[in-house]
Amino acid sequence: MSPAARTPTEVLAASRAVSLQKRQRVLDAVQRMLADGEPITFTTIARTAKVSTWLVYAEGVREHVEAAIRQQEHEPVVARSDGRQASPASLKSDLLMAREEITALRQERDRLREAVRQQLGRQLDQVGNQQLTARISALTNANRQLEQEIAQLQPLKERVDELEKDLAAARSSLRKMIRAENA
Repeated sequence: MSPAARTPTEVLAASRAVSLQKRQRVLDAVQRMLADGEPITFTTIARTAKVSTWLVYAEGVREHVEAAIRQQEHEPVVARSDGRQASPASLKSDLLMAREEITALRQERDRLREAVRQQLGRQLDQVGNQQLTARISALTNANRQLEQEIAQLQPLKERVDELEKDLAAARSSLRKMIRAENA
């Protein structure tokens, strides 16, 4: 029969069959995850069974998921007796190895910090040297320009000195003339 020709009863029966299949997939997923020791949550069950999370919360299914979660809560006691949980010696060994790894990582971190610090110091030295070199060059050029200006002004200085001498001589002559006139 074609889907359009189905009666409402047939559609309802088909839906019911699909629903029962999905519910069975959920129950199978719960049992499989319990057997494998995988952590069970409503979301992981829905994902594993490839159904909506709404279905795993539905009455008749929710109870099975909650029971599995409760069973896993009590599982560590069972797991210890089965030998699946780590012994204190194993945990101490793991802790010791973790501490050694942490120590090695800290040493590597410190070594890398020192290398970065030295590299930054070198970069700062280079930047400082470049700036100082540029400043010295600028000051040297300014000094040359001032020396050239002084050299250009030297004849004027000599002319000023000569004029000052002439002025002093003129003042001296003027004083003599004033004294002679007053006398």
